[in-house]
Amino acid sequence: MQVHEIILGIMLMLCSSVIIMVVLLQESHNAGLSGAIAGGADTFFGKNKGRTAEQKLAKITKIAAIVFFVLTLLCTLLLLFLK
Repeated sequence: MQVHEIILGIMLMLCSSVIIMVVLLQESHNAGLSGAIAGGADTFFGKNKGRTAEQKLAKITKIAAIVFFVLTLLCTLLLLFLK
């Protein structure tokens, strides 16, 4: 294995661990479809968007998922074109 493969593998493992931990820390929302239609509109445009712990966890989840996706694409492209 080359050095860049090891580094990308470690970064993927760390990113996936972060995603797992952050998702497990989030509270579940059992309102279903009716809660998404009726109650989601007033909280999305509220003043405190991004200030509560739950909203920060959701933001971290989105960022970690994007980083994980980019790292996975990068690993795939490196394996396809460098070997």
